[in-house]
Amino acid sequence: MAGKVALVTGGSRGIGAAIALKLAEDGATVAVNYVSSKDSADKIVDKITQLGSKAAAFQANVSNEEDSKRLIQEIQKKFGKIDILVNNAGVYETSPIQQTDISQFDRLFGVNVKGVIATTIAALENFSDGGRIINISSGAARLVMPGASLYSATKAALDTLTRVWAQELGARKITVNGVAPGTTLTDMLEQGLPEEMKQLFISKTALGRLGEPKDIADVVAFLASDDSRWVTGHTIAADGGINI
Repeated sequence: MAGKVALVTGGSRGIGAAIALKLAEDGATVAVNYVSSKDSADKIVDKITQLGSKAAAFQANVSNEEDSKRLIQEIQKKFGKIDILVNNAGVYETSPIQQTDISQFDRLFGVNVKGVIATTIAALENFSDGGRIINISSGAARLVMPGASLYSATKAALDTLTRVWAQELGARKITVNGVAPGTTLTDMLEQGLPEEMKQLFISKTALGRLGEPKDIADVVAFLASDDSRWVTGHTIAADGGINI
């Protein structure tokens, strides 16, 4: 990926940070987007520069259209182009539908769907032909998860966007794919998931463990590479077999 410039939204922690590091390891210059975790973003940038690659942190709330436009403009000014867009930024909330406030809809769809659309529209104005767009979905789009109807709906919407955009952008040789992680051990998950739930997920996973951010990052790196040139319009389940 030498000579390529990648934007990873929500790239300061968890899966996003692992993706940023993997793309840098493979030679890409990486724009690390964050909303409020500046220290975390700066640490990822430092790690990338230690690998010998270029990187910079960019603050923006992608659910805000003007922020998305500014983000793309700042990256264009800093690095000159964008070849790879990883739409990773997302929020997760749950509640049974009878206890759901409509403001939750606004938050979830604002980041998980509107943010992806706004960032992609802004990026495509100067996006490299033959580039890569990778949307981070979730196994929740396929699983029935009581309490997660709105979150699951945002990821199902993302999967539809992936398929349609792949058709629309094919003439420019831009591939559009998704990656749907299963239960993945991020800091947030480890803090909020009871041990008995971890064991339940492990028991339902064919490969007998929970995912790690690197497991997801490696799949994203493949989709960002030239090796994936004949793959478009698909959402790949990177879940260890929990959805079998």
